[in-house]
Amino acid sequence: MNGKRPTSAAGANNFDKQGHRGCRGLMPENTIPAMLHAIDLGVTTLEMDIVFTKDSIAILSHEPFFNHEITTKPDGSFIAEKEERQYNIYQMSFKESQHYDVGLKPHPRFPQQKKLAVSKPALSDLIDSVENYIAVKKLPAILYNIETKTQPLTDNLYHPAPAVFVDRLMQVINAKGIADRVIIQSFDFRTLQYLHQKYPAMQTAMLIEDYDKRGLEAQLKALGFIPTIYSPAAELVNEALVKNCHQQHISIIPWTVNDANKIATLKAMGVDGIISDYPNLF
Repeated sequence: MNGKRPTSAAGANNFDKQGHRGCRGLMPENTIPAMLHAIDLGVTTLEMDIVFTKDSIAILSHEPFFNHEITTKPDGSFIAEKEERQYNIYQMSFKESQHYDVGLKPHPRFPQQKKLAVSKPALSDLIDSVENYIAVKKLPAILYNIETKTQPLTDNLYHPAPAVFVDRLMQVINAKGIADRVIIQSFDFRTLQYLHQKYPAMQTAMLIEDYDKRGLEAQLKALGFIPTIYSPAAELVNEALVKNCHQQHISIIPWTVNDANKIATLKAMGVDGIISDYPNLF
């Protein structure tokens, strides 16, 4: 793909309202209830993170381990921060991963988050649930913004290497017939580069951290191709950056914006969408 603007569920050229990890501020992150509630709130894109289990099942999780902020062990105790990395999802079977609850522990940073018993779902099950939900409710088709959680230091320790990761992810996406409604995003340019080479029709989003001050041109040079979307930390966005992206036919969708005034400011700058933990702010 060469800078093709994404087609959101709301229609081409409309503002893309993305629910971060579903709606992390309101429901347990990266869970089916969070995604369905985000749909009820009117998002056009569901943003989520993917890791893999030992038996090669793609599941929704921001970390490749069970995070201490959200996890209750099978025995009812909480995972401590000092031990969380020992609970490596890539070393567990999918069945084992389902014994850990990620919805009951009170979240220290999201007091509005509803608490319910829930586990990290398989991506295939999440897609089935979403597609059935929008069909039953006769809602517009929705986009999926899927982040690959990889980094060079943990290849084959916490996750497959990029090529294997992308191929396994694409198997699920293609099997479900939703490839034309999927964006693959990553901070790890290796996964985007492999995706661009092997699956050139896929939409891509280049994620940029707030400390990455290289600027758009240097970042694009490092990536090696023009992505569909430039997705920087919100504090990096200004009118010049928005204009530069649009001149190169790149959509700009910043993350993660949880303030209504900031959302309004960014919309006034001309961003193409926003990722938020609180889709109710849209």
